[in-house]
Amino acid sequence: MEHSAAEQEKVTGQAYRNRYIIMAIVLSGIFMSVLDGIVVSIALPTMTSHFHVDLASSQWITTAYLLTITSLLLVCGKVSDFTGRVPMFTAGIGIFTLSSLACGLSTSLPMLIAFRVIQAVGGAMMFSISAAIIFQAFPADERGRAMGYIGSTVAVGSIVGPILGGFITEALGWQYIFLINVPIGIGLFLLALKFLRVHEHRAKRFRMDVPGAALLVITVVALVIFLNQLAEAAALTVPEYVLAGIFAIALAAFIFVERRTKEPLLDLSIFRVRLFVLPCLSMILYFVGSFMMNVCTPFYFQGVFGFTQSQVGMFMLVVPLIMVVGAPFGGWLYDKHHSRYYSTAGVGIMSVGLFTMGYGAYITSIPVILLAFVLLGLGGALFQSPNNTELMSALPREKLSIASSVTATVRNLGFTLGVSLAAVSISVLFGSIEGIDFSTPGGILAGNAQFINAVTITIFIGGTIGLCAAVASLLRNIGPRQAAPAAKKTQRQKET
Repeated sequence: MEHSAAEQEKVTGQAYRNRYIIMAIVLSGIFMSVLDGIVVSIALPTMTSHFHVDLASSQWITTAYLLTITSLLLVCGKVSDFTGRVPMFTAGIGIFTLSSLACGLSTSLPMLIAFRVIQAVGGAMMFSISAAIIFQAFPADERGRAMGYIGSTVAVGSIVGPILGGFITEALGWQYIFLINVPIGIGLFLLALKFLRVHEHRAKRFRMDVPGAALLVITVVALVIFLNQLAEAAALTVPEYVLAGIFAIALAAFIFVERRTKEPLLDLSIFRVRLFVLPCLSMILYFVGSFMMNVCTPFYFQGVFGFTQSQVGMFMLVVPLIMVVGAPFGGWLYDKHHSRYYSTAGVGIMSVGLFTMGYGAYITSIPVILLAFVLLGLGGALFQSPNNTELMSALPREKLSIASSVTATVRNLGFTLGVSLAAVSISVLFGSIEGIDFSTPGGILAGNAQFINAVTITIFIGGTIGLCAAVASLLRNIGPRQAAPAAKKTQRQKET
């Protein structure tokens, strides 16, 4: 529904006044969505015993959530063009909260997996358009700072998840991993009804690209399962070849259909916009490199230094804490100077941090590893605010939903690729870690040169991928900074 100019100005002014409340609501939704994708992993052994099943079966509690949320991000972004982003986000909170209650009350594994799928639907509804809502809730000179909080929230959720999951499972039981979302979700739902208002351009009619949506789901599901299988087996077997073939065929068919559909699920023309594509590439490479380190570090700390899980958690909190503090500052710098090179410098510092981390792992030096964590936090804080802001600014306002959902999809794929590459690297260089008791006091792998070298090389690979992200970010800044044609048209209309 289109509003008059006076109504638009009123809604925009109200959003600007309530922008920090809106940001708190949206970031809380993002945090719950990210957290529930990761927090379950630490409780899987307990759940496996509770339901009297094997790990191959209980693993679907995590996999079903990841598959659903990743495959539906673009679909939810498209639907929000018609329903509106605020109604979509609010409904997502409601679905996520009710399904969390159902998960906590589940009495069988199939029931829990089914409710996890519904929970992921709610998570996709929130996560897909969160960046677009925050982008519109803030005036142009504050967007860099605001967008920086998104990356920080994702980073905190991804690292705090296992720590929080372990504490809740041990103190209260695995059911409360889900039940804790209920009071939080109810509070967010009520706050959203009262304060969540932003100006929106809604489509006058809705037509879902069903063939495109189906092919996209098949593409994403095949890719995610392929990466999970590859991470477990560390070798290409017949099932992996079949999954790779399904992925390639579905992807080619998706591109073919989208090019010929009048109202496609994904407007492929956005990938001709250099200022959109290169930040996306930088982002996915950034998360691949970061998560390769995130996977290795807990095993290294426990296996080599003999740290407990809580000690590992305290060390791992260094990076997100620096990002939470530093991201607003990085965003403020970008808002003030709009330098082309902040994001390049940030991902470059992150790469240096990864190489420093690899060196610290090689010489088994805690001070060097702590220095690496500081560099990783500073780099992430400086990279994410400018990169997210420029990515969202590269497309016209009417494409904010698709820009937000593509960003969320890219981020999720970066997580998955990073985890899979790290697992494959460790398996190839060291071998299987199955059966190793990493909780052994004193470090069961202390002095094990093969394991230390495997971790070092894996983190160095992550650092090299980070350098590729820096190159992509630098290439974005070379040449004239032209926006998409539709964006220029929108800008001229605003000026007149």
